[in-house]
Amino acid sequence: MADVKRTTASSVRIEPWSQDDLDLLRRANAPELMAHLGGPETEEQLRGRHARYVALSADRTGRGRMFRVALAGGAEAVGTIGFWERTWRDQEVYETGWTVLPEFQGRGIASAATRAVAEAARAERKHRYLHAYPSVENGPSNGVCRKAGFTLLGECEIEYPPGHPLLTNDWRLDLRADG
Repeated sequence: MADVKRTTASSVRIEPWSQDDLDLLRRANAPELMAHLGGPETEEQLRGRHARYVALSADRTGRGRMFRVALAGGAEAVGTIGFWERTWRDQEVYETGWTVLPEFQGRGIASAATRAVAEAARAERKHRYLHAYPSVENGPSNGVCRKAGFTLLGECEIEYPPGHPLLTNDWRLDLRADG
């Protein structure tokens, strides 16, 4: 078994999502990556999501941002991450979500990118909390939340994709606390 180099936050870059990132979104639409999110999307759904990501990244009102994740030493995208507004339990918060391509998993990339996206959300100075809602069955994503400093508030049910209930953990990061 080869040594897997662990990644630190400084060795990951998050770059604003652009028109050029549709192929990355297609790669992230793999069955194994979408297993906890209702399965792969159709090409039409991907194109719609891509358009929303491009629009969100161009927005400067603090609604959120989407990013491609790259290793500091290279140009190749290794995943996706972002944050966006949502109303949660009568409070305006940010939500985050991520995907790391299979060949790059297990290196700490998702945790490093999540810490970086938390800093981007904190810089907006708009909402106090950043939430993540990984499926209770998604051990790796729950581990990312723990490693990135989120607090587990408990289980909850969300609808994702729309019309499909999903049992998730509600993880919260206080953006006003020292990062």
